[in-house]
Amino acid sequence: MKAIVLREIGGPESLGYEDWPDPEPGPGEAVVKLHAAALNRRDVFITRGQYPGIDLPSIPGSDGSGELVALGDDVESLVEGAPPIGSGVIIHPSLNWGDDPRVAGPDFSILGVPVPGTYAQYAKVPAENVFRKPAHLLHGQAAAVPLAALTAYRALVTRGRIEGGETVLVPGIGGGVATFLVQLAVALEARVFVTSGSDEKLEFARRELGAAGGVNYTTSGWARELKEMTGGVDLSVDSIGGGVFDSLLSLAKPGSRIVTLGATRGPVESLVMPKIFLKQLDVLGTAMGTAEEFEEMLYLYESRGLVPAINATYPLQEATAAQQHMEEGRGMGKIVLEIPQ
Repeated sequence: MKAIVLREIGGPESLGYEDWPDPEPGPGEAVVKLHAAALNRRDVFITRGQYPGIDLPSIPGSDGSGELVALGDDVESLVEGAPPIGSGVIIHPSLNWGDDPRVAGPDFSILGVPVPGTYAQYAKVPAENVFRKPAHLLHGQAAAVPLAALTAYRALVTRGRIEGGETVLVPGIGGGVATFLVQLAVALEARVFVTSGSDEKLEFARRELGAAGGVNYTTSGWARELKEMTGGVDLSVDSIGGGVFDSLLSLAKPGSRIVTLGATRGPVESLVMPKIFLKQLDVLGTAMGTAEEFEEMLYLYESRGLVPAINATYPLQEATAAQQHMEEGRGMGKIVLEIPQ
């Protein structure tokens, strides 16, 4: 098969389009003929050696959608209701979560380095990680969903305990998880506000994702403006960290929640602790999610007819250009790779 292979650390330019052995399913495994894959920041970090557990050579990619083409021995007895051969499927990228739904176990990993991932014509995964593709989604749309939407769902529902009518803040609206946070929170009937350094992205969030409003964080007094706009926030889901986190504490209503899932601006250098304990705030961490949460998230997409925002689509051969596009931060939504058939 054809695949994008990372053989050495060196950034997106180190990715090569090569021949790779076709995968064969072992006991309890499935092989998916991929029609589309999608990018995550994790993929770029791996090419730069900025991620734990890298073992090369390997194939990047955690997100994929395609056709189930092969099952290993005893799969029918292992996976109740497994999709039949020929079905349109979507891959759940969490591997070996473990038995405790509260936290991933010691054997947890994410599909795509060291385990060969979805930047390829075929992918082999545990059969329990193969789910039916939501019927209304094209393969390119479905491929955009898994990692980021699962992360967003767990942050909002399991950890954030979101309720309809609440005010939710998503700082740093742009690509990846943030767009799913807005889309899912709106679908769950929350009143959603966003921040961005781009007025165009703020408008996109309102027009395409259903955000109620937002502010440009490059303007002075943005947090005060947002406080006046929202009246206070019930749930913030933060992937930024840095100085923004203290502003989230100021915006939080007493007894509210802040869920953190990233720190693109680095550590929080000045944390005003009384804002947490005097307001009785819950500060919660999250990452990825379980198979049960993945299934619940897919049901929400299918039952509400949700379609993810797509930023750009590239052929598989141009994975380097696609990752460079991601690093430049242009546009909104996910970047998709079309897989040659």
